[in-house]
Amino acid sequence: MTETPTPAQNHFLAALPADVRNRLRSHLERVPLPLGKVLYESGDALRHVYFPTDAIVSMLYVMESGASAEISVVGNEGFVGVALLMGGGGTTGRAVVQSAGHAWRLPALRLREEFERHGELQHLVLRYTQSLIIQVAQTAACNRHHTIDQQLCRWLLLSLDRLPDNHLTMTQELIANMLGVRREGVTEAAGKLQRLGVIEYSRGHITVLDRSALEQLSCECYAVVKQETDRLLPWVPVRRVE
Repeated sequence: MTETPTPAQNHFLAALPADVRNRLRSHLERVPLPLGKVLYESGDALRHVYFPTDAIVSMLYVMESGASAEISVVGNEGFVGVALLMGGGGTTGRAVVQSAGHAWRLPALRLREEFERHGELQHLVLRYTQSLIIQVAQTAACNRHHTIDQQLCRWLLLSLDRLPDNHLTMTQELIANMLGVRREGVTEAAGKLQRLGVIEYSRGHITVLDRSALEQLSCECYAVVKQETDRLLPWVPVRRVE
């Protein structure tokens, strides 16, 4: 039987105190997030924030040439639009749906009003923001010092942590855009993982067959981000390692 959609499927919303949830509940709207949908572009004023349930949103930095690279990912552990609460109404990046699903959308004004009450929501937002900063910093170091093979393993693991199963729908071209590398490099790295029996890849569908092996093949960057995420966001259930 299909599970009835509720805001609690987003772990950040589930962690809110009951009084905060009650004030926000009537303003939440469940919306589809199709693959490739752009939630905002660089410089846009943020009118809504999004709390994914079974979707993943990539935060990208886009160069003047049009080239882009992923700096962080957001899934059911948090929300898209944290810049709204950091003193500015916009951002310098792009938010695009990496894995299709749904999210709960909330008017930005309502979240800002609740944040300015200086209650528990503010503490949760600050902890979540710190986890994002750690992810951005580690991604920058990873892109500079580690191989495409290691970067792909890190990216797959971060994505899996935000999905309900071991399956992703993602083309190699999109993965290359996320990592900021050539498609040929992703093709070669994915081929190695498939030959090792770690993943199964076919026509944009990736199934992880051996997560433990994927963790061993990844660089230390995934472990650093995961450890800090678990420490800062204790409301997120620990995903079982298969």
